[in-house]
Amino acid sequence: MSAVVEPPAAGAQSFCAWCGGARAEGDHAGCERRLATVDPPRHCPVCARRMVVQVDPVGWTARCSRHGESAGTNGFA
Repeated sequence: MSAVVEPPAAGAQSFCAWCGGARAEGDHAGCERRLATVDPPRHCPVCARRMVVQVDPVGWTARCSRHGESAGTNGFA
């Protein structure tokens, strides 16, 4: 079983889980709204790689080839 994707360490660059852009650059308010309501993350927040995402009726799983797997139910309550 894969490990859960952990947030980046303090001081490390983090990336938007929806668009893959650097969190420090640009406005990601729209991305945050999408992630909080209906969409699963598409990019790894640690390395910005595109993740393999599986959506089912009760939630989602997203897997980064380097940082493991995360799961959630955002928008599927």
